[in-house]
Amino acid sequence: MLEMINKPNDIKKLEVKDYKLLAKEIRRFLIKNVSRTGGHLASNLGVVELTMALHLVLDFPKDKLIFDVGHQSYVHKILTGRKGGFAHLRQFHGMSGFPKRKESDCDAFHSGHSSMSLSVALGMAKARDLNHTNETIVAVIGDGALSGGMAYEALNNMVQLREEKKNLIIILNDNKMSIAENVGGMSAYLNKIRMKKEYVDLKDNVEHSLLKIPAIGKPLTKAIKKSKDSIKHLFVPGMMFEDMGLTYTGPIDGHDLPLLIDTLEQAKKLEEPVIIHVITKKGKGYRPAEKNPEKFHGIGPFYIKDGEVISKSSKPSNTAIFSDTLLQAAKKDDKIAAVTAAMPEGTGLKKFGEEYPERFFDVGIAEEHAVTFCAGMAANGWKPVFAVYSTFLQRGFDQVLHDVALGNYPVIFGVDRSGLVGADGETHQGIFDIPYLSMIPNLTIMAPINGREIKEMLLYALNHATGPIAIKYSRGEAETLLEESFQKIEYGKGQIIHRGKDAVLVAVGNIFCEAYEAMKLLEAEGYEIGLVNPRYLKPFDQKLLDELAQTYDCIVTIEEGILHGGFGAGVMQYLYQNGYTGRVRNIGINDVFVEHGSIKELRQMLKLDGKGIADSVKEMLSN
Repeated sequence: MLEMINKPNDIKKLEVKDYKLLAKEIRRFLIKNVSRTGGHLASNLGVVELTMALHLVLDFPKDKLIFDVGHQSYVHKILTGRKGGFAHLRQFHGMSGFPKRKESDCDAFHSGHSSMSLSVALGMAKARDLNHTNETIVAVIGDGALSGGMAYEALNNMVQLREEKKNLIIILNDNKMSIAENVGGMSAYLNKIRMKKEYVDLKDNVEHSLLKIPAIGKPLTKAIKKSKDSIKHLFVPGMMFEDMGLTYTGPIDGHDLPLLIDTLEQAKKLEEPVIIHVITKKGKGYRPAEKNPEKFHGIGPFYIKDGEVISKSSKPSNTAIFSDTLLQAAKKDDKIAAVTAAMPEGTGLKKFGEEYPERFFDVGIAEEHAVTFCAGMAANGWKPVFAVYSTFLQRGFDQVLHDVALGNYPVIFGVDRSGLVGADGETHQGIFDIPYLSMIPNLTIMAPINGREIKEMLLYALNHATGPIAIKYSRGEAETLLEESFQKIEYGKGQIIHRGKDAVLVAVGNIFCEAYEAMKLLEAEGYEIGLVNPRYLKPFDQKLLDELAQTYDCIVTIEEGILHGGFGAGVMQYLYQNGYTGRVRNIGINDVFVEHGSIKELRQMLKLDGKGIADSVKEMLSN
């Protein structure tokens, strides 16, 4: 069956009897290909029938399908003629693991972060109505994403479509999981709805019976539907979605293809926004993923037989060192608390939660709330540590500035996945944290160059913080370079690693190892190069910079982040404002979004590997 799917809408050529076989082939295709490249598997296995139903009912690319987050779009890519791209899924210059408009006009909107789909869908619906066109617009959002406040802002705004008699379809893909198991009030609310299947059956029977009554059946049914005291409130507590102006249907079986098709066809006919509550099983069809969907949310290459990852490093990761240090510190200090936004496994805090459940807080996919929650804890005498991916902390920028830094509360941010992340691409690269954090008063930013520094910086922050501190560290194995020559952490102080006379490299955090290699390459060609570990990006070690200015005619800053507003820009500003007459070069990432690929490949492309840095320094010295 899959051989017949080569372009959008090809699925409509199949016979109904072949749908079940196609679903089986899609799952087999996903498991086979993701086992080779890695990727998001469990979420895609769970939406096979749902995505098939959408493609059978919708017309692509005319109709618009918006995936929240977008990691569950693999089946959509298969059904829009992109099977061949899976050989290089999430690889350099290969197919993205997320929807990309530049990749296909069937991808209505790019995504990568949570809780955005409803706002996008509502905006597209309003544009459709202003354009006087008739395309169907569908948003697919997971139950985990409903913990994000932006989703509620959109829901609150959707009542206007009901008043204007305009259609919009929302699919609530309810699998009881976001990445980790869902938490909070919305999860509890949906659990209540799931338990009330008898309501759905009774509602249908009552309406069917009423419609049979001559003359008064139809108006009576309409009156009951409109009534706030309708039968729904007897069976489903709150009926929040209906009260917000949405017609709610469900929950329905997300793996019952005929039921999904029929429900979607009916939803298309409604002149109002409708939410279809679909129950799916994450990892369906592959036992290891069904048993451990969190592991298979995003996984590297694995053995199909047992689901074990093929190449798992025995070396500790930066994340593991940070989380283990936090756990050890919490044994001695009962005021330390750990906070995550639905990422206990990814940020390494799962062990903390198991050992100290009363001091561990998973707030769901709600980074803004997590930041201000931490501010409240810190204001009341606690030491909250919020471990969060760099790309997701962006979403809490206002809260960091207004709620934490303005009050100078000692919240510690473990900024994980800082710098290039790799296969997840543009939406996940942690290359913006220096510019967006360094502009905030009262906020200290630390950048460790190896695993030892991660540990010591966190302990220093826990013991000495009088205001907010961000410690930024990269994804992957912890670096061991120069651990044997570790020097004690002092607030605001950098470290001269090597002295030279031709130029000095000032390299930030995780890119330090590449600068070290560049120094060795340049020394092999006869140059004498200095090397500095700044440790603190804010505040600058001004005394150290003054010493460098007096010693070197060429100062080179190196960072794995955006140059505009970055560390190097601040160093250059300081030096020239204080009368430096030598040359300064900032090496980093220009004003671009960085595509997906391995970190090694991306560094080579951006000339941020040892050779690229060495070439840039030689060019500078030769002019």
